[in-house]
Amino acid sequence: MSERRVVITGIGVVTPIGLDTATFWQNLTHGVSGISRFDAFDSTDYDCKIAGEIKEFSPASYFKNPKSAKRTDRFTQFAMAGAKMAVEDSGLDPAKVDPTRVGVMIGSGIGGLFSMEEEAKRLQARGPSRVSPFTIAMMISNMASGIVSMEYGFSGPNMCIVTACATANNSLGEAWRIIKFDDADCFIAGGCEATITPLGISGFAAMKALSCRNDEPHKACRPFDRDRDGFIMGEGAGILVLEELEHAKRRGAPIYCELSGYGATADAFHMTAPLPDGEGAARAMKIAMRHAGVNPSEVDYINAHATSTPIGDICETKAIKTALGDSAKTTAVSSSKSMTGHLLGAAGGVEMAACALAIRDGIIPPTINLENPDPACDLDYVPNTAREKKVRVALNNSFGFGGHNATLIAKEFTG
Repeated sequence: MSERRVVITGIGVVTPIGLDTATFWQNLTHGVSGISRFDAFDSTDYDCKIAGEIKEFSPASYFKNPKSAKRTDRFTQFAMAGAKMAVEDSGLDPAKVDPTRVGVMIGSGIGGLFSMEEEAKRLQARGPSRVSPFTIAMMISNMASGIVSMEYGFSGPNMCIVTACATANNSLGEAWRIIKFDDADCFIAGGCEATITPLGISGFAAMKALSCRNDEPHKACRPFDRDRDGFIMGEGAGILVLEELEHAKRRGAPIYCELSGYGATADAFHMTAPLPDGEGAARAMKIAMRHAGVNPSEVDYINAHATSTPIGDICETKAIKTALGDSAKTTAVSSSKSMTGHLLGAAGGVEMAACALAIRDGIIPPTINLENPDPACDLDYVPNTAREKKVRVALNNSFGFGGHNATLIAKEFTG
């Protein structure tokens, strides 16, 4: 298994700070916030009125048949957009590869929440005969992965992992594993999410997970800051093309970096809270480093899960210290979510893209809004301004409700 190396050859992102990779990366490295009052529905009666909402998006342009967009939920539309951008970026020509050796693994933490709510209202208001025949297909989480495979005719392994906010990292990691085992040469993998809906916002708000800093949306998401009060809902997709190295070389594909390590663990502790000492997350990081053949002192950058919750940021800080030991003090750590909000099942895909771009350009994106550091969060979080630094090894953390932990490691590709 270890003889087959996996590289990232394509990136496609749909985010609140950019609907393409170039715009996303420019805004991320310039500390631009994508958080604002949302327009998805009337927020008058809601405690939380802000989100990382994508406000200008034309899904039909990403489908071969524009009518197909109308038969899919918003989360699938985001996935299709991200997949199209990633495939084009990689130069992958579906007509020139063995379709049975190209897989798709795109997950979603929740799936078609928008369609579920709309059709439930239609059922109550107009009766069962008025429910759309596409309801179930629009709701189910695996449809994003299925639709992407149908669009391109890719008939390799096709799955949808659902591990809440660890979804995209698990999807990328398991795709990596399948390529390593020689059951595929290439994967379109990542995550997507669209949960800025009445039920999505009210559900997370009811559990006191969301920030209600409605008067200062752009300052609301503040990971590691002592005044943080919850995360900000985001939406979008992060899709990558993963490819076996020799397969990529044969077709002259661009190579961003090598995906070299993956660790997955469970806290087995609580439905929504992480282990207080971060042991499960630390174990995932250690496993990923072992797979990658990386020592803690070699990790240059960590894109933290860091959602801006009072408990979560402290637990992740503890986990990083446990996993990296003394090296934690000198490792740059930052949170993309301070700008994008929390894209739930899509987060890891977007943040893996950030890691790949950090390796390519030697720029570490900042953690914005870090004005008053929490004494319990005492690492180098690259506050407020991006940093130029050579990044040879980047570590990407994602943790999900249910106790799911998933860590990926990418290395600079050196041949």
